[in-house]
Amino acid sequence: MKQSINIILSGGGTGGHIYPAVSIANELKGKYPEAKFLFVGAKDRMEMEKVPQAGYEIKGLWISGLQRSLSLKNLAFPFKLISSLWNAFRIIKRFKPTIVIGTGGFASGPTLYAASLKGVKTLIQEQNSYPGITNKLLSKKANKICVAYDGLERFFPSEKIIKTGNPVRQDLLDVASKKEEANIFFKLKSDKKTLVIIGGSLGARAINNLIEKHINWLVENKIQVIWQTGKLYYDEFKKYDDLEGVQTHAFLNRMDLTYAAADVLISRAGASSISELCIVGKPVIFIPSPNVAEDHQTKNALSVVTKNAALLLKESELKMFKTMFLGLINDVELQQKLSKNIKALALPNATKDIVKEIEKLINS
Repeated sequence: MKQSINIILSGGGTGGHIYPAVSIANELKGKYPEAKFLFVGAKDRMEMEKVPQAGYEIKGLWISGLQRSLSLKNLAFPFKLISSLWNAFRIIKRFKPTIVIGTGGFASGPTLYAASLKGVKTLIQEQNSYPGITNKLLSKKANKICVAYDGLERFFPSEKIIKTGNPVRQDLLDVASKKEEANIFFKLKSDKKTLVIIGGSLGARAINNLIEKHINWLVENKIQVIWQTGKLYYDEFKKYDDLEGVQTHAFLNRMDLTYAAADVLISRAGASSISELCIVGKPVIFIPSPNVAEDHQTKNALSVVTKNAALLLKESELKMFKTMFLGLINDVELQQKLSKNIKALALPNATKDIVKEIEKLINS
């Protein structure tokens, strides 16, 4: 009798960890239609909502990260870690996975650790150019590590590394042909330039404040603005919908049309966002979050900026925004150079290449 294939995917906390996991699961489902899938996430995080919406079952662990500042929340961390390890072992024992795949986030640590101790094959999908401590520790036991950047031999065993890139939504592969559709969808004027602001799924306070400060100036310069505020900030900034050419959104569901509409983008520098922007090939100003572990967003952005493929504006340098933006929006040659260079960094087959590595582990 043929052995059933059971696949656990663990990743969450932000869309940047959830959507790659869902993309991998969807690709695997096409290869193994009879396989059973289970996601493991962190209770009270967005994966508990987004994964079921994608059609998959999810179990939640009581886990969160250590606060970098002195915080009473850290007192609960040892108890959360013990609880999450205990429940991860129970999930592994009951579900009997053939393989466990981690895409980052709090829950992937206990899940992959429990799987490796039980002798289950594990694969890490590291999205960032500078990995966090959890994946550095997990890499010692992992069978394969799929990465998106060069130079990760500094952190992981070199014989386990495969450069695949990060999974991206497949509908982004042909955004160049969707400009007219995007203009209709967002009710844009084709004779005006469009700025798209993406602050991540939850939003970015510093970026929102920056746009608010300059929104009248952008309108005066006849720039149309598609502004994703994030759901945490939408109620505060939605009043700017009253300005001509400005529209705010808590969340943008049609990212293909969002990217198609853009002449210039402002974005955080999460790994998934960068991978998508490489595929899309539009001029972008990165404003990395300085508040993430190991400052990995700045390192992610620099990996693109040093190849003359994007511009970098640190939160400590936001007073330079007007100069940088005008220099970009008025310089067609610079826009073309950035577009060409960022597109050269794209790895559009990442999901398929990751799944090939997973198949090898399943079959070995």
